[in-house]
Amino acid sequence: MAVVETRNLTKKFGMFSALSGVDLSVDKGEVYGFIGPNGAGKSTTIRILLGLLKASSGDAAIFGMDAWRDAVEIHKRLAYVPGDVNLWPNLTGGEVIDLFLKLRGSEKNSKRDEMIERFQLDPTKKCRTYSKGNRQKVALVSAFSAQADLYILDEPTSGLDPLMEKVFQECVMDVKEAGGSVILSSHILSEVEKLCDRVGIIREGTMIETGTLKELRHLTRTSLLVETAEKMGDLEMLKGVHGSEWNGNIVQFQADSEEIGSIMEYVSRFGVIRIESAPPTLGDLFMRHYETQPSQPRGK
Repeated sequence: MAVVETRNLTKKFGMFSALSGVDLSVDKGEVYGFIGPNGAGKSTTIRILLGLLKASSGDAAIFGMDAWRDAVEIHKRLAYVPGDVNLWPNLTGGEVIDLFLKLRGSEKNSKRDEMIERFQLDPTKKCRTYSKGNRQKVALVSAFSAQADLYILDEPTSGLDPLMEKVFQECVMDVKEAGGSVILSSHILSEVEKLCDRVGIIREGTMIETGTLKELRHLTRTSLLVETAEKMGDLEMLKGVHGSEWNGNIVQFQADSEEIGSIMEYVSRFGVIRIESAPPTLGDLFMRHYETQPSQPRGK
């Protein structure tokens, strides 16, 4: 049974459809990347999973329980980190962390102290003195100090410096190794690419691609740089070649993955001196959808 599963999830606000038939699933021990631009429907989906919004139609289940009806029970096994953390201004960071642990039925533990040290957080300062990055650290320490089965992380590294982003990534991998599941919504595509087992891309309230990075990469083009002893003819006449740029006998271009064999067969006739290739990235796939299919402005 999937840890998280939605089927034909729909949410309407009046005449406006924020979600239209969203299907996603997250298995035990899986890190699932949930990406899309602002207004695509990510936050609406997450709020439904958290039991903060009721779906207009469709099903949303976590641990086999209904996300709306059984929200209290679900939250006993769930940790959530939003992208914009608001804290009690007169409490210290340590007091907020301890409060969250008590709400989960836990007390101070060694994991709490370890996380405070790893995220280099001063827990004695009042929350009103914290920068955005430090407020984010409080939320992350609270989440990773808990023994949760599912972590829902919505833009969790917003405001963190690169060093702390690395610490965050290590914590996610620790969760995965312990058998926990993670939904990671992020604008940092390199982060998603590094951490996630599968990725779902949402556009205008509809899931447009879902799969492992390996499964999705066949949909994008590989970047190639080729230098030959003899200058080649017009590469653009070959099927699967796009955007060739020449500098003498050196050409850079993009190639459809399924056509690389025939392209290399043609190139080899001219005496190959050098070939450099770069596999398609998650960013390539993401931009392919959002550059070729302009979106209309939508609510978040």
